[in-house]
Amino acid sequence: MDLPGLDRDSFRLPRPDALREAFPAHKPRILLLYGSLRDRSYSRFLTFEAQRLLDAMGAETHVYHANGLPLPDDAFADHPKVQELREAMLWSEGQVWTSPERHGAMSAVMKAQIDWIPLPGGAIRPTQGRTLALMQVSGGSQSFNALNQMRVLGRWMRMVTIPNQSSVAKAWQEFDEAGRMKPSSFYDRVVDVMEELMKFTLLTRGVTDHLTDRYSERKESARKLGQRVGLSSQ
Repeated sequence: MDLPGLDRDSFRLPRPDALREAFPAHKPRILLLYGSLRDRSYSRFLTFEAQRLLDAMGAETHVYHANGLPLPDDAFADHPKVQELREAMLWSEGQVWTSPERHGAMSAVMKAQIDWIPLPGGAIRPTQGRTLALMQVSGGSQSFNALNQMRVLGRWMRMVTIPNQSSVAKAWQEFDEAGRMKPSSFYDRVVDVMEELMKFTLLTRGVTDHLTDRYSERKESARKLGQRVGLSSQ
């Protein structure tokens, strides 16, 4: 085949056998983030409902609370809340992001958590290859603005963002005084989304290195290695 622009040394064929590795024995590890600090936070209530469902489906879950997290670049990376967030990111195999919609957009609290994620090694992100489910709550009619923004972020962070999503309209009507979600079609959709997240996480975990291995990055790594070898031989 005539492919003159191709670096043959960096080219790899997709390997079906690499997608059939033995499943990890531990429970799927799911990190849940939400974008509000209010005492009565519907995004937090929705996150807890998602956590209960994921636990029932066999996941190991961790909810990160952003209270005390400084604004991006307003503290050093060794801040305890930043370290907690970054360690949880690396621990996770899948994630759930839930944001309220504020002024037609995701909340600053939600975005700040994402902005604290480092980009070590240039292109390699600590979120790369992890699954992601998205949810939002609105005070008024149903909207998808926050979901659309988070979906862009998920792609940018190289996450496997599942197709399904949840948008809970008039969220103040959907939770009781104890913060539990009432039975409704909104609740049914949350179950759907968590079920889909678990399926995608079970499907992809253990093989994410193969799924996210890129020709362009292999080529760049080979070039840099060649430069180092050349310098050391001089």
